[in-house]
Amino acid sequence: MSETRRAVEAVWRSESARIVGALTRYTRDFALAEDVAQEALAEALVSWSTDGVPDKPANWLTAVGRRRAIDAFRRRAGADERYAAMARQLDESSSGADQLFDPDAIDDDRLALVFTACHPVLSKEARLTLTLKVVGGLTTDEIARSLLVPVATVQARITRAKKTIAAAGVPFEVPAPAERPARLGSVLNVVYLIFTEGSSATSGSSWIRTDLAQEALRLARVLAALAPEREVLGLLALLELTAARFPARIDAQGRPVLLEDQDRGLWDAAAIRRGRAALAASARADGGSRGLGAYGLQASIAECHAMAPSVAETDWGRIVMLYGALGRLAPSPVVDLNRAAAVAMADGPAAGLALVDRLAGAPAFERSHLLPAVRAGLLSRLDRREEAREQYLRAVELCENDAERAVLRAKADELAP
Repeated sequence: MSETRRAVEAVWRSESARIVGALTRYTRDFALAEDVAQEALAEALVSWSTDGVPDKPANWLTAVGRRRAIDAFRRRAGADERYAAMARQLDESSSGADQLFDPDAIDDDRLALVFTACHPVLSKEARLTLTLKVVGGLTTDEIARSLLVPVATVQARITRAKKTIAAAGVPFEVPAPAERPARLGSVLNVVYLIFTEGSSATSGSSWIRTDLAQEALRLARVLAALAPEREVLGLLALLELTAARFPARIDAQGRPVLLEDQDRGLWDAAAIRRGRAALAASARADGGSRGLGAYGLQASIAECHAMAPSVAETDWGRIVMLYGALGRLAPSPVVDLNRAAAVAMADGPAAGLALVDRLAGAPAFERSHLLPAVRAGLLSRLDRREEAREQYLRAVELCENDAERAVLRAKADELAP
């Protein structure tokens, strides 16, 4: 991959929501904004390779996207005078790219972008896919791995979603309080998936994409201020408690550090306090009568880890119970796999392996390294070395992240005869 392509991808990963949000605000056309942003990326690949990366690359992409939008409106002007008027308005407001990055407007743009992509006119699957694309800046491959679906399915969902939003005339705005409940569940799910991709990147050379995780955490904080409800606060708690461990999850050379090897003194104590406070607030929400939701249960699991002095002293029995409750509330093969790993810690590797083996063949794990990686660890603890090595090598084949793949390869090598 060329240096120019790496630069373009880096800017898009960190600034895609700002760029598309600003262009949507100016064009009032979500689909057009995303299209012209992609055209700007294509132009950057050519221009930056000869002229170098500009000082303000996000502003450069936004300015080019705006010019492409003006061109598009002019092409339509003969058919509809409204487009001509919008083109003139955009021309008059094009005194400088910096104005598109008004600090007071950026947050509103990004939040409006999330709510627009999560409009009820779209199916649940389309909302998730589109928001991961335009807000998270994820590639179609990354989205496919996150949602455990084929790449072609992701591409089709994005195309249909953009057409649906355009046909329905969905406004670009943060909805009024009465309209938020219909979209809030999808918004929370998308923020969770963006954070998940940031905290454990499915591809690339870095195990943690801090910029993506921090953007999701920022959105969760904004949502908690906007709607301090049970699940919003539960999600915020989960993200704070998980992000608290980031400083210890990578060593000085950028290599992953597994939980049992982490220096817990490096964990962010302030983030842990914020997460526990948000979790307590989630439990009190709605008068405390409904109990914790799915995000709150996951936050409770994260709290168990955060408060334990070591892996051995972790309350694994409580974690097994919490995963059981989570599996009943939000069934998922990944939840079942995590519960099996917790059972292995509470009751021994043989008990955990029996549960893991029941998940073998599940469609969700066909293209994922997670199941063979967990199975390999349990087989190793049972001193079934050759079987464990085979499973680690299988996980290496399926893993798309360079850093995590190196860890799996090292574990396989340790078991070589």
